[in-house]
Amino acid sequence: MLERVTICEVGPRDGLQNVAERIPTEAKIAFIDALSDSGLTYIEASAFVSAKAIPQLSDAAEVYSAITRRDGIAYPALIPSAKYLERATSAGVREIAIFTAASETFNQRNIRATIDESFERFRELMPLAKSAGLSVRGYVSTAIACPYEGAIKPSKVVEVTSRLFDLGVDEVSVGDTIGAGTPAHVATLLEALSEEFERDRIALHFHDTYGMALVNVLTALSEGYRKFDTSAGGLGGCPYAPGASGNLATEDLIFMLGGTEFDTGVDLQKIVAASKIIEDALGRPLPSKVLRAMSSARPAS
Repeated sequence: MLERVTICEVGPRDGLQNVAERIPTEAKIAFIDALSDSGLTYIEASAFVSAKAIPQLSDAAEVYSAITRRDGIAYPALIPSAKYLERATSAGVREIAIFTAASETFNQRNIRATIDESFERFRELMPLAKSAGLSVRGYVSTAIACPYEGAIKPSKVVEVTSRLFDLGVDEVSVGDTIGAGTPAHVATLLEALSEEFERDRIALHFHDTYGMALVNVLTALSEGYRKFDTSAGGLGGCPYAPGASGNLATEDLIFMLGGTEFDTGVDLQKIVAASKIIEDALGRPLPSKVLRAMSSARPAS
């Protein structure tokens, strides 16, 4: 039997949050519905945040009210603090994500709060989320390098991750936000994480700025990690991380794992079809190499 690798699709949220062109709500809904038809079990559909901070996601409630939800699929929303929780749950959100960083400077640029201040917000939010029966995912950004502070010590990532678990989050996604990590960096970080946490409670979030995302996944697989954040078409980037390009493309990861001992349970052709929906809405090509190759009708092995 093949060993399962779980893909956490973040394109509709993390992928779109940095897109300057306003994407019609109807296109976002069609994108998510197409992703739901692919075999994915986790689709981060939007975020309930300040419309001024991220105008692209100001239609989160409309998106959640219109998507066709499938049994067995989680549709989490990112929220920054307790004041957005009621808005999210009113829209039908049953899973949420919260976010902080391993870099003080990045956290202040990203959410205008120190790391400690972000945890003060979480301490207010978590009891409300748990009493509402919501599952909660935590994000730790800049786990390898920060655009403002440079290299980040693995011990800092472990510290912040531990604080999130102590609050009661169900899993933590550890992110190479600017895509500067190499296999050597990733191995060092994972060695530190593995000493403290169960591997199945950690997801890894690689950006592909330097073309290292896929080889970093291979490194993580060799270390026993089986959960990865990806974005259809390679959509993504962070508005507060200068120079950071897109996320690891969902179709590129699926293609790479073809013929290996790993299986994602996700249909490559259907992911490509979903990527084309949002690509057409953008009016420009997305960076996924598999999407580009398959769009050119080249045979795929």
